Amino acid sequence: MIRLVYSKIMDTHPNLKIITHHFGGIVPMLEGRIGPGNDVMGSRTSDADYVTLRKSLKKRVLDYFKEDFWADTAVFTAAPATRLGMEFFPRDKIVFASDCPFDPEGGTMYPRETLRILDELNLSKADQDKIYFKNLEAVTGRKLVKS
Repeated sequence: MIRLVYSKIMDTHPNLKIITHHFGGIVPMLEGRIGPGNDVMGSRTSDADYVTLRKSLKKRVLDYFKEDFWADTAVFTAAPATRLGMEFFPRDKIVFASDCPFDPEGGTMYPRETLRILDELNLSKADQDKIYFKNLEAVTGRKLVKS
């Protein structure tokens, strides 16, 4: 994700839609490095001009992560990772995924357990609809559920 940001692909292609797997991996856990850490990147180094690169971006690195990337819920039934991903990414940037059929039950465990974890979060109906289908409709431009 950070390479896409610093390569300016996100600036060059503002309509590009990228869904990161597993709630962006370790990204939510490293919010401090992605935010304040990147805000000062290059200020203590002299071997490369990272300050100019950082300042040439249209916004903060952290803002790209939260505004321009989408994240899926496939974290192999890890409730803490799900909660952290839900806190990090805006609700309108999260899509349901389960890594089905790659589970010990041949495709039934991950979807069931991912749904159970999301149910335990007591999301509003509007947020459930976003995560379960509306956000994917927004990404793909296709209507998935008939009204």
